[in-house]
Amino acid sequence: MNRRGLFVAGLALAAAPALAARAEERKKGGGETFIQLSTLTANVTRINGRRGVMTVEVGIDVPDAGLRARAQESTPLLHAAYGDALRTYAAGLPPGGLPDPDYLQRQFQRLTDTTLGRPGATLLLGTVLVN
Repeated sequence: MNRRGLFVAGLALAAAPALAARAEERKKGGGETFIQLSTLTANVTRINGRRGVMTVEVGIDVPDAGLRARAQESTPLLHAAYGDALRTYAAGLPPGGLPDPDYLQRQFQRLTDTTLGRPGATLLLGTVLVN
């Protein structure tokens, strides 16, 4: 039996709970008030007529603790609303057209305020990529 391999495996098992606890403490990005949503995608038509994919990263900053709790509970609704708006927007883009991040930010901010019931959350766009 390989004693060196057993020793390394024992060290890995001993360190695993500490690493898992540390990973849970860290957030993907932003501070205490930031909520990162999963990436949104929509189909677009490229300049050559083939299908492409538009990818948008979205997060919201909610300084108010009460509204933040509501926003965390509403993340599935927010994700669905953003996805519908993005797919509608992407369907209207001309072949090879570039997305307008300012328009997307205004639309998503309006959806955020409507879904949460009041203003107070700031929508933040990350990467807007067409591939």
